[in-house]
Amino acid sequence: MSEERFRVVFMGTPDFAVPSLKVLIESEEVVLVVTNPDKPKGRGKKVLPPPVKEVALQAGIPVFQPLRLKGNEEAVREIASYRPDLIVVVAYGKILPPEVLSIPKLFCVNVHASLLPKYRGAAPIQWSLINGETRTGVTIMKMDEGMDTGPILLMREEEIRDDDDAGTLSGRLSLLGAEALREALDLLRRGELVETPQNDSEATYAPMISKEMGEIDWSQPAEKVRNLVRGLSPQPGAFTSFRGKRLKVRRAAVEEMPLDKGLPPGTVADVRKDGIVVACGDGSLLLQVLQPEGKKEMDAWAFAQGYRVSRGECLGR
Repeated sequence: MSEERFRVVFMGTPDFAVPSLKVLIESEEVVLVVTNPDKPKGRGKKVLPPPVKEVALQAGIPVFQPLRLKGNEEAVREIASYRPDLIVVVAYGKILPPEVLSIPKLFCVNVHASLLPKYRGAAPIQWSLINGETRTGVTIMKMDEGMDTGPILLMREEEIRDDDDAGTLSGRLSLLGAEALREALDLLRRGELVETPQNDSEATYAPMISKEMGEIDWSQPAEKVRNLVRGLSPQPGAFTSFRGKRLKVRRAAVEEMPLDKGLPPGTVADVRKDGIVVACGDGSLLLQVLQPEGKKEMDAWAFAQGYRVSRGECLGR
């Protein structure tokens, strides 16, 4: 296929998938966008379309929103009727059954936000931060029936910055993934794309994130607690309890000043204009931005003033 454009069915849902879809709209013939059904969001529970759907409709591309793909013959027929050369999948949120994987003339391509085989699974960005990684990236992969197990087509690295959280890192990786996708499809067009099998012995996993995972264990080292806060920000958020109510920790830093020894983990050691210092199992954490239950987020000093937080108070159970 010299310089002709590929017929592409795009499958994706959240903001992360939008840059890749935009690249495909510019460079290929996107014939169908498959995304998850509209969902109620926010406090008002207003039903809103996925970000990918909005972009597709603006571009005049047909949108298909099946509840499920597995065992859904009608959905498989609908997708197959568009006769794609490629199916490109970016954060779609559903596993593709063999009947869908076999639809395209060429193959299915996935943009995955890790350096495979590390962090296979649903939440690679969050887990790379929770585990304190300093580098990550994106992998363009030829899909097979396994969970992110297919051959690697292209890989691009990205540094994890000290001030990154899942939101900022996701934003950069979504742009990097879109550019890597463009590059991979250009190589494919020229017949220069090379498949490299993954080394399964090096695989690690990034399972789905649950809200319950966000509960802070103050007996952990301060660095580990901070990484949990980073990995779960902005959603679903790391949390603790304060005076019997849930308190989300939106931003925190490892406190550099040495702490008085012997303070139980979770104890407020100091209240300052730059935040609230809390003792951990090893070291201490400076809480910088907090969100009390049912309220908007605020800086920790404002929270300390409003709630009259004092030294010696305890966070957590």
